[in-house]
Amino acid sequence: MPQSPHVERHFQGSASVRDVVIGMADGLTVPFALAAGLSGAAASTGIVVTAGLAEIAAGSIAMGLGGYLAARSDAEHYASEREREVREVAEKREAERDEVSEVFEGYGLSKEHIAPILDAFEQDKEAWIDFMMRFELGLERPDPRRARRSALTIAGAYVAGGLVPLTPYIVVPSMESALRISVLVTIGALFAFGWVKGRFTGVAPFKSALQTTLVGGLAAGAAFGIARAISG
Repeated sequence: MPQSPHVERHFQGSASVRDVVIGMADGLTVPFALAAGLSGAAASTGIVVTAGLAEIAAGSIAMGLGGYLAARSDAEHYASEREREVREVAEKREAERDEVSEVFEGYGLSKEHIAPILDAFEQDKEAWIDFMMRFELGLERPDPRRARRSALTIAGAYVAGGLVPLTPYIVVPSMESALRISVLVTIGALFAFGWVKGRFTGVAPFKSALQTTLVGGLAAGAAFGIARAISG
């Protein structure tokens, strides 16, 4: 009887999703808090919009730079640790063989099963080093394009998120009405964002949406209170 092929589907974009989450979460909360805080003191929505756009520009640059530096730091750390492993494989061969054995013994393999693996690693030093990086140090080889991609993703997500609470102030002339609409659209955006995030990461979408709305709402509320206290 023919069997259908077994296909495993695993999500591979965790780093990109993390960048979107970081940028979008801050983009939804910080500009909202600024705009809401200024709405009680500003003479017109134009002032709120100008301040909000300036904050989005500055925030996206700062967040993108932070993502770039973090990714560069990860790449430099990996390169440094790999260089150390290269030296240890060359200079402390027996100790490194023992470390490989310990890893496999942790999975229940006997010394008889491990010996051919050690012999194979002796013939392929690059594979040996890759194994030590992953299973001894828990480090994955970073994508060389990761830093630039992370910076652009975080900055773009911040801009997209920041425009959500600010748009009502752009299209609605009444300060009070703009504030109410901004609150509603920000909560709706947090819920929708959490739902989509759940679908991508395998978490129950409704649960993810509620968590994102609650956490983001609390953060936005706290930031709003601080902004109002300062501006008032």
